[in-house]
Amino acid sequence: MFSSHSRPPRYSAFNLLRHALTGNRHWSRAWRNAKPKDGYDFIIIGGGGHGLATAYYLAKHHGAKRIAVVEKGWIGGGNTGRNTTIVRSDYLLEENSGLYECSLQLWEQLSDELNFNVMFSQRGTVLLAHNEAQLAGVAQLGNAMRLRGIDAELLSREELREFVPVLDCSSATRWPVVGGVAAASRWHGPA
Repeated sequence: MFSSHSRPPRYSAFNLLRHALTGNRHWSRAWRNAKPKDGYDFIIIGGGGHGLATAYYLAKHHGAKRIAVVEKGWIGGGNTGRNTTIVRSDYLLEENSGLYECSLQLWEQLSDELNFNVMFSQRGTVLLAHNEAQLAGVAQLGNAMRLRGIDAELLSREELREFVPVLDCSSATRWPVVGGVAAASRWHGPA
């Protein structure tokens, strides 16, 4: 990952300011251009979020040292680089909820663990319902999440209007909102 003749750069607000003021002349490269080795224990096709996570956890938890990540574009590209990656636990099936809740907890510490800003920013999600059948469906999902200890709350149209002031909750919209479920780790409902 890092060139053999340099130490990994330390990322901090102070270093960012110092390098900004000096014209960024002394910032060492974070990544080296690796030459292929004669063999690998693992070859991962795709250097997006899933491929990089697989390589990282093979190295961290299984001691793997000879891992190649092959990417046709740029590392971290693909959906992870183009869009905001959403790691969430608002799933109906218990197995999915547990997997994604664990993933969310891993993301919370990843920038510190890697000494690299993975730009993790914890936000909530609001699932909107536009008719009574959809409202019953999101209520079922919210109840399943709450049974597993995941923060979720069913909100009426009026509560949504208060919670998300920019959301048009009027009946004049093309898809009028009748309610929804707000979900997020450590979210405790409308103020």
